[in-house]
Amino acid sequence: MEKARRATLAAVAREAGVSVPTVSKVVNGRTDVAPETRARIESLLVRHGYVARGAGGAQVAARTVELVFDAMQTPNNLDIMHGALEAASAEQVDVVVGILPEDPLGAAWARRMAAARREGLILVTSDINSQQARHFAEQHIPVVTIDPVNLPNPEVPSVGATNFNGGMAATTHLLELGHRRIGFIEGPPGAMVAIARLHGYHAALAQRGLTSDPELMMAGPFMFDTGFTAALELLGRTVRPTALFASNDSQALGAIEAARTLGLRVPEDVSIVGFDDISAARWSAPPLTTVRQPFAEMGRVAMRNLLRLVAGEELAAPRIELATQLIIRKSTAAV
Repeated sequence: MEKARRATLAAVAREAGVSVPTVSKVVNGRTDVAPETRARIESLLVRHGYVARGAGGAQVAARTVELVFDAMQTPNNLDIMHGALEAASAEQVDVVVGILPEDPLGAAWARRMAAARREGLILVTSDINSQQARHFAEQHIPVVTIDPVNLPNPEVPSVGATNFNGGMAATTHLLELGHRRIGFIEGPPGAMVAIARLHGYHAALAQRGLTSDPELMMAGPFMFDTGFTAALELLGRTVRPTALFASNDSQALGAIEAARTLGLRVPEDVSIVGFDDISAARWSAPPLTTVRQPFAEMGRVAMRNLLRLVAGEELAAPRIELATQLIIRKSTAAV
């Protein structure tokens, strides 16, 4: 026997000529929908594979959303995915995990999502502009972003971490240990999270009456090689920094390897701080002092917000930032 076709709230809304919140009201048995509209929606729900539930309500046979990453090159993504899957499972929602398509700017992606009956989309460490947001809105597919690359689009809800506070906490920790020449390995120029951490670094120095030295700052991708190359340059100088703050843990691990290559001991000769608290931070030699981001919770919050949007609910705020935490291990010491 052929399986009944599965529909999303958005698909039914399109065919009924109503909004997703109106379909959601019928799905949840609400009475504040006109009788003719209710009858039309319920007929479509049954035709598309929904089944009736008491008091004229209906329940969906299956629901699916999509979780899309720019790439799967960092351990952070696994934690985000774990949190998102956990939140979706609690609501009996299936999750399809994918990679950002080659042409995300066109309308084709949104149409494919609609054809696949996706109820919503979570984008991780990617950017979504007004044009993309409009394409998805036209298909009645809500979108939530996690750590958007650029400034959050006010039209698209986003979830992130307190990167400024984390950058300030890491730098303040080094200052409290007596360091004054603190090198900074920045992330990709233009990336919002990298800029926020850089501003936190500047703010911590300014709070102590110190001026940032451009000669102590280098930028590059959030990769091991970036940290290694930048640290070789900074630590190879005649007057070198006594501490380095790297914008993520991969860069910090590269910096530790660079120090080792130069015959410097961590933390006796140079202190190093990272950002993220990936698993390798605990296993490095020495264990890495870093700023922890709550990646799993970011995934959970993003998924819960997406499902609220799918149900036609309004969010309390378009942007949520979760607290970071300084984790002190063995890679930092007093001057």
